[in-house]
Amino acid sequence: MLAKLKQEIARVGRTASWSWTGFRATWVNEKSLRQWGVINLISAFFVFYLPLSGGERAVLLALGLLILVVELINTAIEETVDFISLERDPRAGRAKDAASAAVAVTAIAGGLAWLVILFS
Repeated sequence: MLAKLKQEIARVGRTASWSWTGFRATWVNEKSLRQWGVINLISAFFVFYLPLSGGERAVLLALGLLILVVELINTAIEETVDFISLERDPRAGRAKDAASAAVAVTAIAGGLAWLVILFS
């Protein structure tokens, strides 16, 4: 049982290491992730500065993090498409555009949440 627990802890450690490596590589290579990161820091400042409820704070912080998640997924899709082929293919373009649109829709959701919370 103890050996199994040690294996599981080691597995979780490796997974966390790979995740951090992926985040770091994307941070270095993708300006958009850095931009969303700065926007998230500014947003987090206001989340804790303004007199918001705990639920409002949680929603705004979670949506900010969700934008980062979708940006990471967008980057993964773009990298994969570019790795598979350097040739232009309309399907590859649509895949990359759809991933980019997912970031935009998530950002709109975050912006709408801010508007609803601030003006209700």
